[in-house]
Amino acid sequence: MIEKIQELGVVPVVVLEDAKDALALGRALCEGGLPCAEVTFRTDAAEESIRIMVNEFPEMLVGAGTVLTIEQVERAVAAGAKFIVSPGFDSEIVDYCLEKGIPVFPGCVTPSEVAGAVKRGLKVIKFFPAEQFGGVAAIKALTAPYIGLKFMPTGGIGPKNLKAYLECEEIVACGGSWMVKGDLIRAGEFDQIKNLTAKAAAMVKDVRGEYIDIENHKEK
Repeated sequence: MIEKIQELGVVPVVVLEDAKDALALGRALCEGGLPCAEVTFRTDAAEESIRIMVNEFPEMLVGAGTVLTIEQVERAVAAGAKFIVSPGFDSEIVDYCLEKGIPVFPGCVTPSEVAGAVKRGLKVIKFFPAEQFGGVAAIKALTAPYIGLKFMPTGGIGPKNLKAYLECEEIVACGGSWMVKGDLIRAGEFDQIKNLTAKAAAMVKDVRGEYIDIENHKEK
């Protein structure tokens, strides 16, 4: 799964207010070249939206974001989520996911939080909110003592700075919502979402090639 996320380079972070939009959004993401979504548990529609995307687009890698409780973990996984993302380092959620064999990416921005993740054997963690906490420079500083650790930054990332993040060897992929903004979803502008998604996918290809194995620095 990490290889797939690394290959995609960008994980669309989705907030859906109505599950009826999940089908059209999933299609737009797949046709745009990013068959992946982190569906955030910020709305009541999250669980059903995950279920729809998983059932209708088996090629998609669908996870749950903004997960704040174990109950949400259970609901997300029952709906078909393949990974869990939390905004901060919640040891209870992390330990539960590890016990159940559920891939989890907790948000870490301090050495203490990173240490907690490393102690539990995590190899990839979230960095949120990325821009507000120092961006690429901060990530490089954190990986200096924690050799081999990789990050998935989210927060403040968009077309203007995506390239800088993708060029960083310590970054597996970037989370972002610029191609799936709420106003576009509410307006039914799924062709626009598809176009923005395609541009993001093209930027990944331009920076990394078809697929670059960051761990071994090889293009595939």
